[in-house]
Amino acid sequence: MGRSRTDEFDRFVAARWPALLHLARLLTGGDRHRAEDLLQEALVKLWFAWPKVAEQAPEAYVRTILTRAAARSARRRWWGERPADRLPDQPQAGDEIAAVDERTRLEAMLALLPARQRAAVVLRYYQDLPERHVAEVLGCPVGTVRSLTARGVARMRQLLAETVETVE
Repeated sequence: MGRSRTDEFDRFVAARWPALLHLARLLTGGDRHRAEDLLQEALVKLWFAWPKVAEQAPEAYVRTILTRAAARSARRRWWGERPADRLPDQPQAGDEIAAVDERTRLEAMLALLPARQRAAVVLRYYQDLPERHVAEVLGCPVGTVRSLTARGVARMRQLLAETVETVE
């Protein structure tokens, strides 16, 4: 375990942390704390596999670990935490807040999808991965990815329409 291995790993984590945390947060339905735990678990696994994957595709490896761990986590009934009754006060500002609100609304809709649909939509559209890569990560045929993403997007559109109707 030389210093160069540690340096390479540290540089990778520093460079990719925000994107990987965002992916983990989307996969966990917007729960930042679970996302951080999930990412930490994935990075520990990456550390042990680093000599094998560092030269090939460490990000793809972490993405696979995150997706599979999120799916396992979604099957659990209890994480030892309780959700809050209401959200903290939201700051009032201009367009930045509108963009954040839109992103928050989309992430809330993602959270309502079943875990595999959510993973397929996140990997396909948020991570912009080709269907065959999503299929590899999820361990399923490309046709399944297509149906998972189609159903997920259709459900999100339905939820969006219901939200708009409620507001009006």
